[in-house]
Amino acid sequence: MKRSCELLEVSRSAYYQHRSTGPSRRERDDADLTARIADVHADSAGTYGAPRVRAELATQGRRHSRKRVARLMRGAGLCGRTPKRWRTTTVPDPRAALAADRIRRDFTTCAAGVDTRWCGDIT
Repeated sequence: MKRSCELLEVSRSAYYQHRSTGPSRRERDDADLTARIADVHADSAGTYGAPRVRAELATQGRRHSRKRVARLMRGAGLCGRTPKRWRTTTVPDPRAALAADRIRRDFTTCAAGVDTRWCGDIT
């Protein structure tokens, strides 16, 4: 075998790695863990993300890192539900009258007219 690998200019480790056609131990473990993650995710009605799935697996005696669980969830197309960022709480009435413009959009100031008009800028 050594001579054949030298003639083909291939390392012996690469030959033996190519010869083993089955998945590696890590790939088998990842496939098993992905199936367990899918079960936990389905039990939670799809609401659990990687931290909660990892915590649930830890209670079952399977301790894995959050990043590994997140990587496998991404690979399986699973993700937790996130709350909406904002919700419209006030819907203006289109028939309502607009507020009166009491300063007529005149934002200039005058030293003689102290306390007659208050303007501010929140930026």
